[in-house]
Amino acid sequence: MVSGRCGSRGRVATAIGWIGAAIFAMSGAGCGTSNAQTLTVYNGQHPQLTQALVNAFEQQTGITVNLRTDDSVVLAQQLLQEGSAGPADVFIAENSPELMLLQQHGLFAALPATTLRQVPAQDNSPSGDWVGVAARVSALAYNPNAIAANRLPGSVLDLADPEWAGKIAISPSDSDFLPVVAAVIATRGQNVARTWLQGLKRNATTYQDIETVVYTVNRGAMPAGMINSYYWFRLQLEVGPSGMHSRIHYFPPHDPGGVENISGAAVLASSKHQQNARRFVDFLVSAQAQRILAAGDDFEYPLRPGVASNPAVPPLAGIQPTFIGIAALGNDQAAARLVQQVGLE
Repeated sequence: MVSGRCGSRGRVATAIGWIGAAIFAMSGAGCGTSNAQTLTVYNGQHPQLTQALVNAFEQQTGITVNLRTDDSVVLAQQLLQEGSAGPADVFIAENSPELMLLQQHGLFAALPATTLRQVPAQDNSPSGDWVGVAARVSALAYNPNAIAANRLPGSVLDLADPEWAGKIAISPSDSDFLPVVAAVIATRGQNVARTWLQGLKRNATTYQDIETVVYTVNRGAMPAGMINSYYWFRLQLEVGPSGMHSRIHYFPPHDPGGVENISGAAVLASSKHQQNARRFVDFLVSAQAQRILAAGDDFEYPLRPGVASNPAVPPLAGIQPTFIGIAALGNDQAAARLVQQVGLE
């Protein structure tokens, strides 16, 4: 199975740690470098994608990039622990809530307007402290041998209904789960979100990560699973079309189950290499970098206007994901707290 992330590290537990006691959770951290031609990037994105972007940036600029890759919520906790003493110059997050949390703690430097203008304003930090790099969409993977198309849920909220008992796979400890919870809170309120999570707890089988969820659904061990859509396309790339026994169901427009989330990048206010750090972040939203993103095997959506997405994925305009806004999606704290209260971990 494709390993597009850095393994499982108790992601929701780390997110909950933003609320309570801090937990030092990053492996491989070390001392920074004073070399002005070297940048330290804390990378919460998929390592293959970021490495391809780094390779192009290094070739273009001669600046060396030292990548430290882990899950976004783990790296966010690390940055909170380190404060201004840390070695990081740039943070790349898989989802916007991690960026919003660190922005609220004042850890980022403001980005130039020239960088922010490279992508639509709705995909950037509301205060200009980070820039959107890629979009991803939540969806449902399902096995058509187990679930007929006319029985697919009209809303992610339907998965709490009794008819879905034993039929749904989820990974509540995966950092991609919390934005869906946050979207339910933002669009339906805390009480509805709590009831929904309680229903999921009764109905669902939980797995360590979404890679396992999509693999389990594809081999027929579970009828359906909550995923981010790119995981399905990555698995298809690995096993080939003949090996795909599952399909994707995109939730209707305005449903929180089909939330569009933004991956982004920021310059740390504590960076000793501000100019080169800004050059790197600016590169991530350049036409060259966005084409690398679109052409690779990550299957996320480039944000720069005029750069087409990977032809393997349906256009965003066609699936009409739910975009509730960066500020409304928030920083995951309310979502993590609710998941903990329900005991869905």
